[in-house]
Amino acid sequence: MFEIATHLALLLILAAFCAGFVDSIAGGGGLISVPALLLAGASPVEALATNKLQGTFGAATATVAYARAGHVRPQGQLWMAAVSALAGAAGALMAHMIPTEVLRLVMPVVLIGVAAFFALKPGLSDDARAERMKPAVFAVTAVPLIAAYDGFFGPGTGSFFMMGFVLLAGFGVLKATAHTKMLNFASNLGSLAVFVFSGATWWAVGLAMAAAQVAGATLGARLAMRVGARLIRPLLVATSTGMALRLLWQAFG
Repeated sequence: MFEIATHLALLLILAAFCAGFVDSIAGGGGLISVPALLLAGASPVEALATNKLQGTFGAATATVAYARAGHVRPQGQLWMAAVSALAGAAGALMAHMIPTEVLRLVMPVVLIGVAAFFALKPGLSDDARAERMKPAVFAVTAVPLIAAYDGFFGPGTGSFFMMGFVLLAGFGVLKATAHTKMLNFASNLGSLAVFVFSGATWWAVGLAMAAAQVAGATLGARLAMRVGARLIRPLLVATSTGMALRLLWQAFG
């Protein structure tokens, strides 16, 4: 049935549920699912391809949940999502050209900066703030950069989109979380379209993990909408710090 032993597949399904829950609130679900796939015996390409498959379902579920609650209008984000999908596909195509060793050294520093910003910045709440960048400029600068990064590397994409919406677009924390999910879904979908042709995707395992992602993302989104910044902010700090430590361990451990 599965490409791997059943007990390993069940552990991956559990990991996907946890990843979907965390990712729907603060991003960083790939920090759980990708290492789990590697530990289950997947090659790096198989892990990335399978993670994109299951992660796409989780991001889509979170997008629908936030949209139904009125925190985001998907039709208003369609053009940004198109940019994100194209950039995600381009990032996946360029994956073999970018020295991942360099990224592994740079990204922990960036993620620690994200964690410090959300931990120490006063006044971060669900309230809107001053807009520093027009939506059109945001769509052609921040969105393609972050989405391309998602295509060729991945960890922290949701956190980076969140920080962009808060710092540049002037969104409150909950609104930023809601708007992040559709762009993350689009970048996942774009990079998945490239990885599908690699033949490296574990389809049976990936689809089973996708079902667990949907369940985790549904629960996480509901909890985030109920509690708001009081939950999102500390979880974002924790996941950004965790991703930074994980990447440092990979680089030097």
